[in-house]
Amino acid sequence: MREIFGASGLDMTFEPGRLLAGPAGLLVTRVIYVKKGAAKRFVIVDGAMNDLIRPALYNAWHDIIPVCRPALDAPVTPADVVGPVCETGDTFAVDRDLPQIAVGDLLAFTAAGAYGVVMSSTYNSRPLVPEVMVSGKGFEVIRARPSYDDMLSMDIIPSWLSAVGPAAARKRGAA
Repeated sequence: MREIFGASGLDMTFEPGRLLAGPAGLLVTRVIYVKKGAAKRFVIVDGAMNDLIRPALYNAWHDIIPVCRPALDAPVTPADVVGPVCETGDTFAVDRDLPQIAVGDLLAFTAAGAYGVVMSSTYNSRPLVPEVMVSGKGFEVIRARPSYDDMLSMDIIPSWLSAVGPAAARKRGAA
């Protein structure tokens, strides 16, 4: 940059963005089912495309590592890692070489810090994931997972629907 703009006298500011924020976050998911077909293995996790949408939007690569690391010589086989939302886009990885994975295992999706939470949603009435900040051996929940009541409390019933029901609708002449 100095070679190109050095003599211009311009003040420049650089924002490294994803370079710093991406590696600063992990999405930790729990394996809820392992489906072994004749030709393919599927690892279904409790995290979904609404928690980390980058793979669905741009086929973004996130390393997926078991939280309890297997032995270095543990055999690996390809697996598709998918979420529980019944959408084609709810796929985190296709044919990813992974060690044996069992129900209950925790998997970490790396580099999820840049756009994970800010692009997350409550699609399919799935509560947002809690955010946990870690420092050394210490950790603190810095944003709790909302409850369904929390999510529903944000909705407002329009005044014309205050007496909802078939009988109330017929009284007002609606079908």
